[in-house]
Amino acid sequence: MDDLYKAMLYQHPDAIPVRVGILPRAWMKYRDELDAIARKHPKIFGDPSTAARNYDQVDGRYVQGEHVDCWGCVWSNIAHGRDAIATGHPVPTRADVHKMKVPEENPGFVHGFMYLRLGDLRGFEEIMLDFAEEPPELQMLIDIVLEHNMRQGKILLETLKEPQLVWFGDDLGMQTGLAMGAEKWRKYMKPCFKAIYEPFKKAGHYIYMHTDGCIHEIIPDLVECGVNVINPQYRANGLDNIVRVCKGKVCADLDLDRQMFPFATPDELDAHVKGAVEALAMPEGGLWVLAEISDDIPLENIEAICTALEKYSHWFG
Repeated sequence: MDDLYKAMLYQHPDAIPVRVGILPRAWMKYRDELDAIARKHPKIFGDPSTAARNYDQVDGRYVQGEHVDCWGCVWSNIAHGRDAIATGHPVPTRADVHKMKVPEENPGFVHGFMYLRLGDLRGFEEIMLDFAEEPPELQMLIDIVLEHNMRQGKILLETLKEPQLVWFGDDLGMQTGLAMGAEKWRKYMKPCFKAIYEPFKKAGHYIYMHTDGCIHEIIPDLVECGVNVINPQYRANGLDNIVRVCKGKVCADLDLDRQMFPFATPDELDAHVKGAVEALAMPEGGLWVLAEISDDIPLENIEAICTALEKYSHWFG
């Protein structure tokens, strides 16, 4: 945690914080073989536990079947251990927006708490039409979701006694850009994130924001909203863009190119990690590095990723 904070605050960490996130389906597939790799890399995974691991235990939307959340969105999961997608949208028409009520439940800040929530409620095509045509129901819907999030923020703030890093996740980008475009994102979404993050910032906390997709053109806006650590994807944004908007400006928790992980050789993975670190690392800090492991990645590649992360975690330029 010391290096995480030092890197975030540009206070010369002893090492670049590196992490590996293993998805449940990968544990189910590789089981003891994957556990053996984790035990070989305590710098990444921590001290190995002697307790037996239940490889098949998952919860929430990672359980196969249908789930209904507090908003009435239906989530469908066809593969135990993988995440679900929203297939049932409780606000299919603009007229339905007028009948909406804020849920009484307080689930906290789930992944997709603001922007993605709009699409979960309306459906992707309908919310894109709303952003294109800008009917009054669009702002009504945004205000309803924002009201709910402001309540979650107030509840969470009451539990935070010391300044700390607070995690938020909302995928704002597609593979090559923002679905609504940057102009309308700034008009409709930027005020929401600023409003949600502002109370945390005033209380002395730090903001971590996970957001998948191509979002490099609005990273400066997210910094203005109060984000201290941004989690950009290598492939979707491009390394040059990430360097341009993040290096020396905001700490980047770089999500390595998981789309190459299944197909690359171990040597290519080593070069990938090295190139990313060489481009972004500074002695002052400003860089974390993350690799997400899914079940389509060969074991030798998982080992190579872990080895490379450890190797280059002390490279500062």
